[in-house]
Amino acid sequence: MKRSIPTKRTTIYDLAELAGTSASAVSAVLNGNWKKRRISSQLAEKITRLAEEQGYALNMQASVLRRERSKIIGMIVPKYDNRYFGSIVEQFEAMARERGLFPIITCTRRDPALEIEAARAMLSYQVDCLIATGATDPDRIADICSAAGVRAVNLDLPGSRVPSIISDNFAGALELTRRVLQNCEREFGEKAPLLFVGGRGTDHNTSERVRGFRVAHAEAGVAVDEALVLTCGYAPEKAENAMKAIAEKVGTLPRGMFVNSTISLEGVMRWIRRSGHYADRMPHLGCFDWDPFVAMLGDHIEMVRQDVPKMLDAVFEIIDSGASELKVIQVPPIVEQTG
Repeated sequence: MKRSIPTKRTTIYDLAELAGTSASAVSAVLNGNWKKRRISSQLAEKITRLAEEQGYALNMQASVLRRERSKIIGMIVPKYDNRYFGSIVEQFEAMARERGLFPIITCTRRDPALEIEAARAMLSYQVDCLIATGATDPDRIADICSAAGVRAVNLDLPGSRVPSIISDNFAGALELTRRVLQNCEREFGEKAPLLFVGGRGTDHNTSERVRGFRVAHAEAGVAVDEALVLTCGYAPEKAENAMKAIAEKVGTLPRGMFVNSTISLEGVMRWIRRSGHYADRMPHLGCFDWDPFVAMLGDHIEMVRQDVPKMLDAVFEIIDSGASELKVIQVPPIVEQTG
């Protein structure tokens, strides 16, 4: 009986010979690092096409062992249905792929237990780095990563174990509050305290925004009414219920308010529409978040746009450089009028 001869597996050296280039160039293309090597797109396309024609498949497990890196990068986020976090996810994926990294992202719904579960799952996939975005307990995630020998970076909310990149929440809230106070005085002819609604009083971002809110009032010579500081959470229904409760308690509400995210704004606008409380004249609003559709509200709202591109530039600068200094980088947000 004639013995069948097994088909020889194509190697990167075979592909290099076919493409007329070096094995290292083929490896760089197959691993997604060809841009860093300044390999032309034409050669990259040629190598990719030849690899497909020859049925070449990169042995990822062996490749990981050779490099001691998986080239997988993970991110946990608290929400998807929010323009801010959605923008972070979209730009993070693009920037990771530009660096030859494979991004894995999961939503944890601000659930501490789910955050830990997600972090451990990411580590089981041998991620090279984990970005904890808006995590409720970033230090616990950092400790889990440290025990596994994996780098971690905090984004949006700071921790004390690893580098953190956040918005300058105090400065953004200070300027936003100043503008709403000025707009109210200009239209209604009086200085009066604003209502603050939304966010969790225990998290860093909200506490810094409340601090900016207070300082802006002090600058304007207006006393903050503590009964009107409603750090009721971010969910729309929580903001709506808080508005209903405070209106029942105090009667007439302020002509201006600081809303701590577009998620909370949804609940605020729902209550305004259903209650008819501001039927005579729309209040002036300031929202620490941004969405272009809110421009439909006209000239009675101003918004803070968190600078996602600069925040992610800072994240990847830390990752690319290998820096491990325990610092908090605050990126100035953009305060813009939508009307």
